[in-house]
Amino acid sequence: MMNTVDVPRLSLAESIERLESMPTFLDAAILAVAPEDLASRPGPEEFSLVEHACHLRDLEREGYLVRVRRVLAGGRPALQGFDGAAVAAARNYPAEDARLAAQAFAAARRELLGVLAAISPGDLAREATFDGSPVCLADVVAMMVEHDRGHREEIERLMDFLEE
Repeated sequence: MMNTVDVPRLSLAESIERLESMPTFLDAAILAVAPEDLASRPGPEEFSLVEHACHLRDLEREGYLVRVRRVLAGGRPALQGFDGAAVAAARNYPAEDARLAAQAFAAARRELLGVLAAISPGDLAREATFDGSPVCLADVVAMMVEHDRGHREEIERLMDFLEE
C-alpha cells in the first residue's frame, strides 16, 4: 500500500495535466507493439501491456472514480483499497483486448478529469480515511499521479524488453 506521506504533491492543474497524458502514453505503447506481443510479460510477476491497460481501466473505474466521488460527497468516508493482482487473476486480463481496455481507461480518465476540473481549491482539503489513515482529496490525487508514474516506468521497461 502506498504511503501518502511519501507521495509528492503537485498543484491541481499540474496533476490534471499529468493524469490527462496517461491514456495517450498507453495508446502509443500499445500501437508500437505487434499484436502478438501485447500479452508478453518481461517476468512472471510483471504485467504485459494488455494487463496494464486492463488494470488501469479497472482501477480508474472501480477505485479512483469511486474514491474521488466519495470524498467529494463528504462525511469523511472510509475509502477502499483495490487489490489489482486479485482482480487481474479473477478477470483473466491476458484474454482481453488491449486496445478496447485502453479506450475504456481513456473514457474513465476523461470522466474523472471532468470531476477534478470542477472542484474548488477547498475541496482538495476534504477528508477521508484510506487503509486506516487520514487522507484528503489532494492525497488521493497525488496517489493517482504517482500510480501513473509507476506504470509509465513499468511500461517503458516492458517496451525495452520487447525490443530486445
